[in-house]
Amino acid sequence: MDPQLCQDLDWSFPSTHLTEASDGEGGGDTEVMQQETTPVPALSKKTKQPKECFLVQPKETKEGGTKTKKRRKKKITDILAKSEPKPGTPEDLQQLMKDYYSSRRSVIELEELNLPDSCFLKVNDLTHSLSSYLKEVCPKWVKLRKNHNEKKSVLMLIICSSAIRALELIRSMTAFKGDSKVMKLFAKHIKVQEQIKLLEKRVVHLGVGTPGRIKELVKQGGLNLNPLKFLVFDWNWRDQKLRRMMDIPEIRKEVFELLEMGVLSLCKSESLKLGLF
Repeated sequence: MDPQLCQDLDWSFPSTHLTEASDGEGGGDTEVMQQETTPVPALSKKTKQPKECFLVQPKETKEGGTKTKKRRKKKITDILAKSEPKPGTPEDLQQLMKDYYSSRRSVIELEELNLPDSCFLKVNDLTHSLSSYLKEVCPKWVKLRKNHNEKKSVLMLIICSSAIRALELIRSMTAFKGDSKVMKLFAKHIKVQEQIKLLEKRVVHLGVGTPGRIKELVKQGGLNLNPLKFLVFDWNWRDQKLRRMMDIPEIRKEVFELLEMGVLSLCKSESLKLGLF
């Protein structure tokens, strides 16, 4: 092999020194050649970096360890189930209005939303049925009913959270309504145009329904709020989830939108009274 190639490849070969004994006078024998070898350097290898080791913790068995239970978050229904029911007050309605409009109105505009105490009926202390409550807050109902002959309007509106609840309220007010004409004002199975035609044809004294449908009737001109004398909220009743009507965001939004459609101005003029049943 070419020596130059060996040098480039960094190969090493043992160097050999041969020594011959000189022929002496006393003998003609030749001494055996002595061989000296130099140690061969080891080939250089790249040192490997130590690898990281990860210790795997053994899983706890059911016998050896106890599982930690996650803490269950409290739901609003759990809190309400343990709390005692409290009757709604005018202050509750005022505070809800401030909270709802706080991000949209200025301080001066918020003050204009304040309603005087005189526009509120006596609150339900949770001992009344609907008929007994209405008899107490509307002692002159029979006279008012007889004098009312305007179509496309009602003397009293009772606002609740659902159609099913509206039917329950209509059945529970039999002792109060007497010969009064009552109309269902909710969206379930009844079209808006059908309700508008009924309001145009006959005189209605009482309307019971949801704020969304009542708002739509007012918007389309089917219901005039000016002759309205009483607006009663089904305030304290709770559904299966223990929510009051004003605890439901959609209902709360529709109620405040309805109040802005002339109800607040009627309250301030003291021609309309608000009740919290």
